Amino acid sequence: MPFEVAGIRLLAILKQRCPRCLRGNVFVTLWEMDSHCPVCLLEFEREPGYFLGAMYFSYGLAVVTGTPPCILMLAMKVSDLWIILVLGLQLVISSPLLFRYSRIMWLHFDQIFDPR
Repeated sequence: MPFEVAGIRLLAILKQRCPRCLRGNVFVTLWEMDSHCPVCLLEFEREPGYFLGAMYFSYGLAVVTGTPPCILMLAMKVSDLWIILVLGLQLVISSPLLFRYSRIMWLHFDQIFDPR
């Protein structure tokens, strides 16, 4: 994939846009997705259980965002209980973003490898 196209797709992921037209909004509220793209009418959920694959992206994002604070607290010799509490609180606070971006990343990943 050329760098220009990859940059446009990355920007669409950050803006949470449709994986096909890269313009339509995917989410209508914090937790609710639109069923179709308002611009190109792409159906977002192909089949029941389609977003199960987004779980892997969510796990990866949680690890990426949780590792630096964990390493920092381990270096500062913070107790294990505090590390667990801080990381748990971080996951609770960031869960709306993890939910949204894991689904967006899954949609774009699937569109690249199995275009509709």
